Amino acid sequence: MSNTWFYPSMQEYEAYKPQFQTLDSISHGRSNLFIKPDPYSTLDSSSAYDSCNTMYNSHSLETDNLDDFKHKLKQLETVMLSDLYEDFIGNGGIDLPDIEIWKQMVDGVPKRDLKQVLIACADAISNNDSYTAGILISELRQMVSVAGEPIQRLGAYMLEGLVARLSAQKTSILKNPRAHNLLSYTNILHEICPYFKFGYMSANGAIAEAMKNENQVHIVDFQIGQGSQWVPLIQAFAARKSGPPRIRITSFTDSTSVNVGQRLCKLAKSFNVPFEFNSVPVSVSEAGVNQFRLRPGEALAVNFAFVLHHMADESVSTENHRDRILRVVKSLKPKVVTLVEQESNTNTSPFYPRFLEALEYYTAMFESMDVSLPRGHKERINVEQYCLAKDVVNIIACEGDERVERHELLGKWKLRFRMAGFKPYPLSSLVNGTIKTLLKKYSERYRLEERDGALYLGWMDRDLVASCAWK
Repeated sequence: MSNTWFYPSMQEYEAYKPQFQTLDSISHGRSNLFIKPDPYSTLDSSSAYDSCNTMYNSHSLETDNLDDFKHKLKQLETVMLSDLYEDFIGNGGIDLPDIEIWKQMVDGVPKRDLKQVLIACADAISNNDSYTAGILISELRQMVSVAGEPIQRLGAYMLEGLVARLSAQKTSILKNPRAHNLLSYTNILHEICPYFKFGYMSANGAIAEAMKNENQVHIVDFQIGQGSQWVPLIQAFAARKSGPPRIRITSFTDSTSVNVGQRLCKLAKSFNVPFEFNSVPVSVSEAGVNQFRLRPGEALAVNFAFVLHHMADESVSTENHRDRILRVVKSLKPKVVTLVEQESNTNTSPFYPRFLEALEYYTAMFESMDVSLPRGHKERINVEQYCLAKDVVNIIACEGDERVERHELLGKWKLRFRMAGFKPYPLSSLVNGTIKTLLKKYSERYRLEERDGALYLGWMDRDLVASCAWK
């Protein structure tokens, strides 16, 4: 949803740069006039996140001809929605003889505002009115575009989520991109949107302030990604007048973090910073006191950046891992705990208000992306597809433990931290100034506000990311 103050070199970027290909290497012969997506394949039920996301095939786009490019985009949208739509009507949602009548009705009605039609469709679904929903879905398919205006692009993914919610089987036809492609897409997203940099910069500032006089620092990270968040912090510690502390980072993640640790070790060595990296192959929800591997004399910092919203709370599981992990961390007596989360309310909200919230939130995000990345940029589709669309579909289509995108407003996070025994830790004013300078490079429509001991980054009048620290 990390590349804070770290920018890959051109050589590194080229090494990870995705190799764009045409859609299924489409020929213009008669037999290949239309793309047919792969048949559904039900994923293992243990993969709750993927099992309920209905996504389209991954196809990179590259063409020298604009008309051909637009034609392929339309085919991509057809791939994205056609089988889901057919699956819906084929499972009792719509009687086949009615389709042509509905199409005539839709064709005879003037085009309405896309947002209004999306909302009307969600309302119909929430009221179990599949007849009206079917009419609106047919209309929406003519209105959305993965290469159009922000609302058209978002609308394509929201429509996908609506159709998936109605579908009898929520399966996945998404072929996940190769690791280096996903890294490239994520890097692009982080470059064109300041939300992630804002979160990591504010968290690093709190950790640096808390550890300014410590000789041994232990950082626990539950979502280390590529480890880029810690590059500027290691550099900052290296420049400390009293000399750098000994730094140890523990990552609760999968085996891929081994490579991340090697890169961070190499970086620390180049700055003469004593450094150690530990990878713990345990998920956040399974983490216990023993997995933290504490050592005497180390000052502990725990980083919760864009990770807690993936954990089930009391509304999903009696185990309530969201509050449990906070109590576990508090028992370790950390010097500072950082929290960065999207400022959105999609956790316990019923479907319809949750849809409205997601529509407002992601509309602001998609609009902000237009500032940094030209609308005709061919990489935009891959970035939005692999970095944002999956979250949107999950929020709309899924319920129970299959819905892993469960955001809460900062007010609710504060209650959880206080109940766990934490107290607010003031953020550094120096970091605020650095972030304001960063935002000037993007757009004047971004705004930074400090309220009640927390920092909020927003687009125009909508808060999108909140950051705070605790002790």
